Amino acid sequence: MHKFLVHNHGDHVGVATSDIAAGERVVGIFMDDDSTIELLSNHAVPLGHKIAVSSVAAGGDVLKYNVKIGVTPSGFAVGDYVHIHNLKTARW
Repeated sequence: MHKFLVHNHGDHVGVATSDIAAGERVVGIFMDDDSTIELLSNHAVPLGHKIAVSSVAAGGDVLKYNVKIGVTPSGFAVGDYVHIHNLKTARW
Protein backbone atom coordinates (compact mmCIF):
# COMPACT_ATOMS: atom_id res chain seq x y z
CA MET A 1 0.00 0.00 0.00
CA HIS A 2 1.29 3.47 -0.82
CA LYS A 3 2.03 6.13 1.83
CA PHE A 4 2.67 9.14 -0.40
CA LEU A 5 1.83 10.59 -3.82
CA VAL A 6 4.14 12.34 -6.28
CA HIS A 7 2.31 14.50 -8.81
CA ASN A 8 4.79 14.26 -11.69
CA HIS A 9 8.05 12.58 -12.61
CA GLY A 10 10.73 15.21 -12.09
CA ASP A 11 9.15 16.53 -8.88
CA HIS A 12 11.48 16.64 -5.88
CA VAL A 13 8.79 15.97 -3.26
CA GLY A 14 5.76 13.80 -2.65
CA VAL A 15 2.86 14.32 -0.25
CA ALA A 16 2.18 11.90 2.61
CA THR A 17 -1.26 10.28 2.40
CA SER A 18 -0.85 8.96 5.94
CA ASP A 19 1.66 9.49 8.73
CA ILE A 20 5.13 8.13 7.92
CA ALA A 21 7.46 7.03 10.72
CA ALA A 22 11.18 7.75 10.80
CA GLY A 23 13.03 4.71 9.45
CA GLU A 24 9.95 3.36 7.68
CA ARG A 25 10.34 1.91 4.17
CA VAL A 26 7.49 3.45 2.16
CA VAL A 27 6.02 3.21 -1.33
CA GLY A 28 4.79 6.19 -3.30
CA ILE A 29 2.85 6.50 -6.54
CA PHE A 30 3.59 8.89 -9.40
CA MET A 31 0.21 10.29 -10.36
CA ASP A 32 1.19 11.01 -13.97
CA ASP A 33 1.68 7.34 -14.88
CA ASP A 34 0.83 5.24 -11.77
CA SER A 35 4.41 3.96 -11.46
CA THR A 36 5.84 3.47 -7.97
CA ILE A 37 8.85 4.58 -6.00
CA GLU A 38 10.14 3.06 -2.76
CA LEU A 39 12.32 4.87 -0.25
CA LEU A 40 13.40 4.89 3.38
CA SER A 41 12.05 7.80 5.41
CA ASN A 42 14.81 9.62 7.29
CA HIS A 43 12.33 11.47 9.53
CA ALA A 44 8.72 11.29 10.66
CA VAL A 45 6.48 12.92 8.04
CA PRO A 46 2.93 13.87 9.10
CA LEU A 47 -0.10 13.31 6.88
CA GLY A 48 -0.28 16.02 4.20
CA HIS A 49 3.36 17.06 4.53
CA LYS A 50 6.18 16.62 2.01
CA ILE A 51 8.80 13.88 1.73
CA ALA A 52 11.83 14.21 -0.56
CA VAL A 53 11.90 11.79 -3.50
CA SER A 54 15.17 13.20 -4.85
CA SER A 55 18.11 15.07 -3.38
CA VAL A 56 18.43 18.82 -3.87
CA ALA A 57 21.64 20.73 -3.10
CA ALA A 58 21.71 23.82 -0.88
CA GLY A 59 20.31 26.79 -2.80
CA GLY A 60 18.52 24.52 -5.29
CA ASP A 61 15.04 24.99 -6.69
CA VAL A 62 12.36 22.59 -5.42
CA LEU A 63 9.75 21.28 -7.87
CA LYS A 64 6.22 20.02 -7.24
CA TYR A 65 3.62 19.74 -10.05
CA ASN A 66 6.68 20.29 -12.32
CA VAL A 67 6.64 23.89 -11.03
CA LYS A 68 9.13 25.64 -8.76
CA ILE A 69 7.51 25.87 -5.32
CA GLY A 70 10.57 27.19 -3.52
CA VAL A 71 14.27 27.03 -2.77
CA THR A 72 16.06 24.92 -0.19
CA PRO A 73 18.63 26.95 1.77
CA SER A 74 20.29 23.89 3.32
CA GLY A 75 19.44 21.16 0.80
CA PHE A 76 17.87 17.79 1.53
CA ALA A 77 18.30 14.10 0.72
CA VAL A 78 15.91 11.40 -0.49
CA GLY A 79 13.63 10.43 2.40
CA ASP A 80 13.94 13.74 4.29
CA TYR A 81 10.98 15.60 5.72
CA VAL A 82 10.57 18.77 3.64
CA HIS A 83 8.91 21.68 5.41
CA ILE A 84 9.62 25.26 6.53
CA HIS A 85 12.94 24.28 8.15
CA ASN A 86 14.46 23.37 4.77
CA LEU A 87 12.17 24.99 2.18
CA LYS A 88 11.63 28.69 1.46
CA THR A 89 8.46 29.30 -0.56
CA ALA A 90 8.57 30.84 -4.03
CA ARG A 91 5.31 32.71 -3.35
CA TRP A 92 6.75 35.54 -1.23
